[in-house]
Amino acid sequence: MQAVLNAQANARPALVQFDLGLIDAPASVSAHERTGLALGRDYALHGVTPPIGHLYPQSPLQRGWLASRGRPVRAPASPQVEQWLSLRTHAWARGRSFEDIQLTPHHLAQLDTSHCPISRELLDDTNRSIDRVRDDAGYAAGNLAVMSRRANQAKGSRDHAALNGMAGSCASGPITRIGGLAEAEWRRLAVLASFVTPLSHEDAAQIPLHVLPPNRLRLFNPIQALQALVTRQLATPGWSARLSRLEALLPTDQLRTDFNRFVLALAPRVLAANELQEPHHIRWALEDAWALPLVQKRWTRFALQLTPAQAENLVERAAAKKLSPVHVQRHDDATDGWALNTGGYAA
Repeated sequence: MQAVLNAQANARPALVQFDLGLIDAPASVSAHERTGLALGRDYALHGVTPPIGHLYPQSPLQRGWLASRGRPVRAPASPQVEQWLSLRTHAWARGRSFEDIQLTPHHLAQLDTSHCPISRELLDDTNRSIDRVRDDAGYAAGNLAVMSRRANQAKGSRDHAALNGMAGSCASGPITRIGGLAEAEWRRLAVLASFVTPLSHEDAAQIPLHVLPPNRLRLFNPIQALQALVTRQLATPGWSARLSRLEALLPTDQLRTDFNRFVLALAPRVLAANELQEPHHIRWALEDAWALPLVQKRWTRFALQLTPAQAENLVERAAAKKLSPVHVQRHDDATDGWALNTGGYAA
């Protein structure tokens, strides 16, 4: 199963309509050039001037922009539209695949967060970046997360295994910071990458939830989707009743007993979060509770008794019974548009 755990947004940005017609161009031009022409057209239609680095005569982007400047300009571009244009340009200039059906300005708005999930620093326009969590995939819905530029640069093209190795190097010393990140930050990056990495059920069940899944990230491993769903319960009032109803969905007495023991280990560590006011402080308290060996031990004992199908079924039943404080969406083909067959590059 692939799932998306998405926190409910307080406000929905205005929807934007897009003209999908391509600029007239000879069939002989390359796909790269046609994409640049269409990108330039969208800059013009939204009244945005392209980056100066692309305003040279041979640039398809500049040609597309100039050819469309005479058309009526739509309403002033929102910050989300400007970000969408910028990200498309970044991907196009580097030959990266960009899936433009689901990856819209509205989708990008749902990724936004006030603090970096890795370094936990406050984000602003100077240090905010969008990262492809899997470097071997393109820019596509479900593969993106907002984080600080510092964390993004340190991560580079490392996958889940390599990020775990960096955390281990910091833990073993004598150097405790590598690439500007400490062990805890590398651990969060490794967990983030694990969400979009197909792992065995046994391996996924033993990963502490050092970072909660960002909005709209797709989770490939059913047991991690269940782990995140259960952990998020404690961030909102009424969690005890919801977890009791979730416990009742378990098929055996042994599972119910071990689930209850896990909750008893986790809950006291995060009860203080109920007194916290800021959402990011509550999130950090939940994540930090997973650093406690007893929490992880009891979760692993419970999780290893489930099969991936059982974990998937529990997530879906919890969502159907409205026991989840976040939106859960199933994706039967979670990597559609990710360009995995080309390593994330445009064909």
